[in-house]
Parts: sequence; C-alpha cells; structure tokens
Amino acid sequence: MPDLPEHRPALAGKAIFEGPGIRLEPLPEGHLLHIMGAVDAESLAGYLSAAGLPASAVRPAGYQQWYIAGDEYLSPPYIAALADHLKGKAFISDQSHGRIRIGLSGAKAADLLSRGTAVDLDPAIFPVGHSAVTLFGHVSVQLTHVETDRFELTVLRSYAEDVYEALEHLAGTAMSIHRSETPVHLTLPP
Repeated sequence: MPDLPEHRPALAGKAIFEGPGIRLEPLPEGHLLHIMGAVDAESLAGYLSAAGLPASAVRPAGYQQWYIAGDEYLSPPYIAALADHLKGKAFISDQSHGRIRIGLSGAKAADLLSRGTAVDLDPAIFPVGHSAVTLFGHVSVQLTHVETDRFELTVLRSYAEDVYEALEHLAGTAMSIHRSETPVHLTLPP
C-alpha cells in the first residue's frame, strides 16, 4: 500500500516574530468554515451556539457570506450539526484544509499592514470587528481587525509561507527604520 501524505501545518517551523510594537505569529490551523446564504451575524452566532460552537468567531466575507474561524479542529459531526441548523437558510463549506490564519498585533501592526494593502486601517474607518477581502502585496487575503492593535490575515494555504515571510521582512525593515531614526554620530579620522 502506498504511503499516504501526512498533514503538515503550512507554517510549521515559523517562529513568532516579536519586535518593538510588533508581534507576528502563525495561528493554530483549527477551523475555517465558509457560510453562504441569507443569514445575519446575530442569527449565525445563535446557530453556532446551538451546534455547540460558541467560541468561534463570525466574520463577514462578502454579501451574504461569512467565515466562522476558531483555533480548534472541528470533526465532521460538528460541521454536520451546524449544517443541520443552517438547513434551508445557508450553505456551509469547510475551508479549514485550504486556508491559514496569521496574527499580527502591536502598536505598529496597522502601520506595517498599510505597507502591503490599500485598505484604510484607521480605526474610525476600519474598526474592530470589520473584515475585508483585499490584496496584501499580490496575494488575496481576508483581513480582519480582531481587537485594538490586533489583526488577522486569512490566506490560501499555498500562499501562507510567502505572506508570512513578507510580513517578517516588513517587520524587520520597520525595526531597522525605527532604529535609524536615532541620530548617528560618526567620528571621521583626521
């Protein structure tokens, strides 16, 4: 019998990157469910609770579309229970295997993100709880403002490493720029 492929986390081996005002971290792969249908966020939260998934986050993903995100793996029976609660109202598609979540937080998180996306991240325009499907560089991501100074990027699995490394690079560059703002005194030989 041929060897079956093993599941390997997309960002396995990627360490948490921390610097002044920046924290970049691969998030647990957990679950990501795409919900499509005429249901609102409040009703969807009720369906999640009825299916035994109250810890999952509900995120807008477009017109009559939502993502349900969480850190825990969901077995098929849990997903089937949610599908039963949504029957006749919405459809569900498990995206857990194909999308990866990346966390970015800290006082400089919005500044760093603004270097790669056209979304206006001013809290008055993009407040906590808002989400947008946009580009980060050349890659499509869902960007969510999770908490004050905390964002989450959801990206297709095949692009996760590229986006993570781009964020690492930008964070490293931001730290270099920050350090270079300190006056440098050179002593030249006579």
